[in-house]
Amino acid sequence: MRIAFLGPAGTYGEQAAGRLAALEGQPEAELVPQVGIRAVVQALAEGRCEAAVVPVENSVEGGVTACLDALWEHPELRVARALVLPIRHALLGSGPITGISEVLSHPQALAQCSQWLGEQLPNALQLPTSSTAEAARMVAGSRFRGAIASLEAAREHGLEVLAYPVNDVPGNCTRFLLLRRGDRQLQGPLASLAFSLHANSPGALLEALGCFARLGLNMSRIESRPSKREMGEYIFFVDLELSEGSAPLEQALVALQPLCEHLAVFGAYPLELAREEASGAA
Repeated sequence: MRIAFLGPAGTYGEQAAGRLAALEGQPEAELVPQVGIRAVVQALAEGRCEAAVVPVENSVEGGVTACLDALWEHPELRVARALVLPIRHALLGSGPITGISEVLSHPQALAQCSQWLGEQLPNALQLPTSSTAEAARMVAGSRFRGAIASLEAAREHGLEVLAYPVNDVPGNCTRFLLLRRGDRQLQGPLASLAFSLHANSPGALLEALGCFARLGLNMSRIESRPSKREMGEYIFFVDLELSEGSAPLEQALVALQPLCEHLAVFGAYPLELAREEASGAA
């Protein structure tokens, strides 16, 4: 089994992929790094991998927009499992912290450490990278560059840990999805779907959400993304908490379908919580 993840080695995505593979009964799965979240999803969609692991939501910064957009573009994919992973960032480098004038990391990681960076390195230029592990690779050997990444990334690239932890919120965590091809399930504790409406008219979204409320389905998350076609047109991503059986979800989908221009159901799936701290990067 080949599982695509956001690389290079040392990312939280790699760690999440390993744990999700074990939960799937595939502890020896081959983990295949990709450059960018879209590339991770594309590797699965094109059949180059049998599964893909992507970050979908962070407890501090909210939804990972690149993941949401990629899911909408590939409604044929399903969510098989989800894993919530604690995130603990470190400042890594090859020189003293007093000499750091540039800090590199994934945009989400920079945002998760913005307060710490503002207080400790207020004059340092913040530069975005495709992943925190990539930032660690890029700063190796530099005396003036630092990376917001993980303890694992420090070991992987031979960097010193200049400060740890540096994330602003101690309870920082990220939810990762294990994506696969094939038939989606409608039974499980959590379900994910996305839809666009026929028109941006008064009460249209309320009517759509009423399909869930009337059947007692609680929304644990709703997020909108622009359709990229015209101003004011949105796609809505929804997570639903399910009880026993699939009947309420099936009934909600039947009621929702006529209200939607497009409806993508990613399926129902189990959600696991990693208790111990993670040591990889986002």
